[in-house]
Amino acid sequence: MELKGRKVTVVGLARSGVGAANLLADMGADVTVTDRQSEARLSEMVSRLVPSVRRVLGGHPKDLFMSAEMIVVSPGVPLEIEQIASARAAGIPVIGELELAYQIMDKARGGGRIPFLAITGSNGKSTTTTLLDYMLKKGGFKTLIGGNIGNALTEEILKTVRGETLNLRGNGKGCNFPQDCVVVEVSSFQLDSIERFRPHIAAILNITPDHLDRYHSLADYGSSKARIFENQTEEDYIVLNADDPEIEKVENQRLKGKVGGPNVLYFSRSRKVKGIYFRDGNIYCDMPRISCLPEHPFISAADIKIKGVHNLENAMAASAMALLAGCPQGAVIESLREFAGLEHRLEFVRELDGVRYVNDSKGTNVGAVMKSIESFDEPVVLIAGGRDKAGDFSELSELVARKVKALVLIGEAAGKIKDAIGNLTDTVMAEDLKDAVTLCRSKAVNGDVVLLSPACASFDMFLDFEDRGRQFKKIVEELS
Repeated sequence: MELKGRKVTVVGLARSGVGAANLLADMGADVTVTDRQSEARLSEMVSRLVPSVRRVLGGHPKDLFMSAEMIVVSPGVPLEIEQIASARAAGIPVIGELELAYQIMDKARGGGRIPFLAITGSNGKSTTTTLLDYMLKKGGFKTLIGGNIGNALTEEILKTVRGETLNLRGNGKGCNFPQDCVVVEVSSFQLDSIERFRPHIAAILNITPDHLDRYHSLADYGSSKARIFENQTEEDYIVLNADDPEIEKVENQRLKGKVGGPNVLYFSRSRKVKGIYFRDGNIYCDMPRISCLPEHPFISAADIKIKGVHNLENAMAASAMALLAGCPQGAVIESLREFAGLEHRLEFVRELDGVRYVNDSKGTNVGAVMKSIESFDEPVVLIAGGRDKAGDFSELSELVARKVKALVLIGEAAGKIKDAIGNLTDTVMAEDLKDAVTLCRSKAVNGDVVLLSPACASFDMFLDFEDRGRQFKKIVEELS
């Protein structure tokens, strides 16, 4: 990828846009970044741009797209907008920030492929990605971690290669990256804009309804997830959730009978598979080239520090990927015993009057909330609501009727959720999050769990899911 002097338009000034623009500028490209929002709204991101990057904010002028030699799109920008569609029709290359990072690293290695370990899915991506990175580091690997997890890969590359700029600009030497591999969390939006992205080891954790405000159907959404193995060959591996019916559909449509496709392994909570699976309270491993004995437990599930049924799946997926990458078994097992999980994912906040308060603000879709509720044997008082992402809240019906003793609703989607499942349990509407916590306290008794798991986006009331989770924790900690 020759970039010196090339005219590049970067679309979207979030973390990915800033990372892409700065790396492109460092490599000698002529970079302009554009965003629909005003400079005042984007002041923090603007301050992170290097001086040579031009800014066109408050709109997307069509000529800025049509005059570009390449367009790099941030994940939050739909590829269907008129300006991008016109540029594509004119033959202008359009790629995403993930693809840009991949191509730069692929070329900079001078033909020596640096392995990408990539994780996608509707839920659990960040936990699995972070756990996998933890395992590899414990096993002695030097890793670079980034992607949808919150730090753009392009930004991480730029940090890594400071002082190697001439090599990145193409003097023929290649850049000797110190990392053994790249661990990357990948969203469907990022996969929509790939071309050559080819992870050596990939995983699809689950496919449940999400982002249906952007995709036409669950099948379309699943097709985007499936692109993670689109360019894989028989030298590569894909790890799939054997218990997920949507993944089974994708596998049947895209992998079964594919000549030259990746090696397929599985993880499962319900049955024995070629890969890694749960049975009778233990995790077992049956994988090629791995010296685990299938008849002997790999680890007891009780010894895995992160709890919850979805975290059991995350732990199995990360373990399979780490073992395939050559991580020592001892390092994988130690990591499972030590890794405490991430903030806002079934995060224990405190116990008060015998009631446990749990922050699962990252539960932004129905599928995530189902897994969260399944993780508790105790009665649950659930806080849900926010900005709807075209979720089908009726899918919660069976669990709510069986396990949720009270439902406290907030935000724009409160009415829609009440109409869908409000008749199944004691349901009340709250004015805001503080009011919701107060109502939960009045309904919960010794032995109950108060769970914030909204099944919605946060942007109607909060900056993001992290802001929502931190406000919840602050309110709970201040309860007397």
